[in-house]
Formats: sequence, structure tokens, C-alpha cells
Amino acid sequence: MPAIDRRDFLSAAACGAATLSLPLPGLANPGSCTMYGLIGKLRIAPGKRDAVVALLLDGTRDMPGCLSYIVALDPADPDAIWVTEAWDSQASHKASLGLPGVQRAIAQARPFIAGFGERFETAPVGGQGLATGAMRE
Repeated sequence: MPAIDRRDFLSAAACGAATLSLPLPGLANPGSCTMYGLIGKLRIAPGKRDAVVALLLDGTRDMPGCLSYIVALDPADPDAIWVTEAWDSQASHKASLGLPGVQRAIAQARPFIAGFGERFETAPVGGQGLATGAMRE
């Protein structure tokens, strides 16, 4: 019998339980696996990382459908940050790009962004720290 790693098992179990509408502890959206996630690395001009972090944190408040928005420093690269997002849907993420606060943050940060690194789209199914507003009764 082939071995299954922990990540594959948990992902399959969560989606399977969601399909059957079985409650799982920490599952943010029972009944579907339609949440949208994005993890991306931004390369920042030298010495401007803190300014970009501040702009992103300030300009990304009150985004409808946003379940989690995390800006993190890359400990191995002083000129890089990671942004990890979880949304109730891909449509909510797309709509957020037109919000005035987000547009302002993008415009102000753009001169300091030297480029982009890895970018991953995901399909979150739940977990510790995901906004409680995503929970269904």
C-alpha cells in the first residue's frame, strides 16, 4: 500500500468531510471547498521593506470577503516580504483590487516594488486563525 503524506491526507479528509457537510474542528467553510487563497513573494527596493509593509497593512483593512491577510517578513532576505491571503471566493479577491484603500496602497507601494517572486493560488479549507466570519452554522 503506498504511503500518504500528512498534508495530502488532511487535505483529502477536509474536502471529503466538507462535501458530506460533516463538521470538522477548524473547518472554516463546511459544505464546500470554494475559498480562494493566494501566497506571494514581493521583492522590495533596498531599505524600503518597512514602508511597503506599512502601506499594505494600512491599505488592506475592511476588505469584504477577506478571511485572512498576512504580511510577513522574509527572515532570509531583507528585501522581500510574503503576503498570504484567504478569501471566501476568488470573486471577492478580484473585487478587492478595486477598493479605494487597496488602490491607494498599490499606487503608493508600486515605486518600491522591485519585482515578484513565487506566487501560489490555493483552495483553503480551514484551520487555526482563519477569520471566524467564515464559519457556517
